[in-house]
Amino acid sequence: MKRVYAKEEYCVGCRVCEVHCIVAHSDYKDDIVKAFKKQNPRPLPRITVEENRPISFALQCRHCEDAPCTKACITGAMQKDPETGVVTNEESRCVGCWTCILACPYGAISRDERGKKAASKCDLCSDLGCTPACVKNCPNDALVFEER
Repeated sequence: MKRVYAKEEYCVGCRVCEVHCIVAHSDYKDDIVKAFKKQNPRPLPRITVEENRPISFALQCRHCEDAPCTKACITGAMQKDPETGVVTNEESRCVGCWTCILACPYGAISRDERGKKAASKCDLCSDLGCTPACVKNCPNDALVFEER
């Protein structure tokens, strides 16, 4: 299965990946300005840039083979697709108990506490059916989408 991998030696911490992730998960998929100015509430980025200068890198869901978040989820909202291997969160079923966050060994799941409380995580832009927005728009090619 293809996954997003960070090349920290190329990451400058610009957070463009976060911006394009927000846009890709907004109602305005092709318009950065509208996604930031008109979308309310604005989606959370499902990728996070971690910084400890001089090193920075993007952190996102690893879509684990054995996905502990799916086992920890009390409602079954966190699911792994058996065909694609993508771990997704069905936000309408999520009750905001945060057990998935506790179970994630990478710290790649965030709490979205605006409106209906739900977990937020990378879905590899699977609804777009192409290269994830963070990878496609990284100006330094610090993110790659590949199988290893």
